[in-house]
Amino acid sequence: MVYMKKSISLILLYSFLCLTILPTWSAHANTSMVENKMEDRKQLFDHMSTVTHIPWYYFAAVDQYERNTSNQKKKREITQTEEYKKRITAIHIPLQAWYGAMNLMQTKQSESNVMLFNGIGRDGDGDGLVDHHNDMDVVTTMASIISKHGTSDSDMMRGLWDYYQNDRIMKRITQLAAIYRHFDMIQLEGNAFPVPLHANYSYRSTWGASRGWGGRRIHEGTDIFANHGVTVRSTSYGIVEEKGWNRFGGWRIGIRDVKGIYHYFAHLNGFEKSLEEGSIVKPGDTIGWVGSSGYGKPGTQGKFPPHLHYGMYKDNGYIDWSFDPYPYLRKWERQERKRR
Repeated sequence: MVYMKKSISLILLYSFLCLTILPTWSAHANTSMVENKMEDRKQLFDHMSTVTHIPWYYFAAVDQYERNTSNQKKKREITQTEEYKKRITAIHIPLQAWYGAMNLMQTKQSESNVMLFNGIGRDGDGDGLVDHHNDMDVVTTMASIISKHGTSDSDMMRGLWDYYQNDRIMKRITQLAAIYRHFDMIQLEGNAFPVPLHANYSYRSTWGASRGWGGRRIHEGTDIFANHGVTVRSTSYGIVEEKGWNRFGGWRIGIRDVKGIYHYFAHLNGFEKSLEEGSIVKPGDTIGWVGSSGYGKPGTQGKFPPHLHYGMYKDNGYIDWSFDPYPYLRKWERQERKRR
């Protein structure tokens, strides 16, 4: 009987550890691993900046763009491999471009052999080999792409254009470089609820519901009802991509964050006066005030109760697609209450 009681006690203790302490430790460990990876990434970019005279934030911008679009079908041959997941950078260069289109050996090999087949892969760690799984080799290769025409801002943009040849991608990389340059750091995590928690507000999940205005379409966001003039805040680190009038959204602001997500704030009463397209913001920054603008010519107000329409759109490299912001709003609201 005593033995059974001890066994039961040990089982209960083990269950307690599994349900409470161990998950917490695991979460902290995972967070620490991510932070260490980001620190290592920043150190690599700083080192390459010293060697190549390319500002570190260009490497960070390209890396983050590739990270944001790593799930594209054409990239999965590399991005879904275990070797890729072990890397600290996410820069993806197609194997045929890396080793050469006519090169039958699409694996680690000498730089001279890669150059023989007009591959763009370059040795970055001095071992004489070119390896698309090696972070130093990958960043060195991207440096040669960026600096193809020189290291002035315009020359580096030309180098990136020669490689990507896509206006949408160039815009995203330029935006990311501006954000990283402004904050001078790579770890830009954290969010804020879009209205102050002390305000009188309410909201519920309405994403996907049919709309009564503007024709047949779905509701691509969450409406946060609040008093006229309540402060509207940026929910993320990002750059103002759009600001102005939209015939449905009224006075609206669109902010693109470092993960490629477009945050849409509509029906505002007005804007923070210092805010312009290209302005850099952080979580909690005032960007405007709750209003009831929209559904008419510029300045139309009062066709519905004052509220903030908040939407989120993910850039998959081709288009922005809407997804439900409600779970994120709930999460940010809880997090902010805990910090108070």
